[in-house]
Amino acid sequence: MPMRAIAADLVLVAHTLFVAFVVGGFALVWIGHFRGWAWIRGYRFRSLHLAAITFVAFEGLIGMTCPLTDWETALRGQAAEMSFIARALRAVVFHDFPEWVFTTAYVVFAALTAMTIRLVPMGSPRRNEQ
Repeated sequence: MPMRAIAADLVLVAHTLFVAFVVGGFALVWIGHFRGWAWIRGYRFRSLHLAAITFVAFEGLIGMTCPLTDWETALRGQAAEMSFIARALRAVVFHDFPEWVFTTAYVVFAALTAMTIRLVPMGSPRRNEQ
């Protein structure tokens, strides 16, 4: 497999991990809230999580393609060669819906994440916490 295809696969893995952080982070905040997990109130974690989904919503609102998608596409070029892992991850990350569906979902998810900060407050940025 050419190095460019491997690099494209690595970008796709990073993209999948980003999506997992945004979606999984939201779920973990609520699960942790009800289970009493202190770490879910960590300022850094919650701030990064809100920033991540806000960036995604902003991309959708201005019609910008995700930089990770652009990077993967540029690395892959016209080559259709993809590893099994790449095909599986693309099935998880990419779906064939109209763009407005994604933008609406991103904005609603960002609003829910912001509302969650109010309902499940995060810790102080001054404290030495996660």
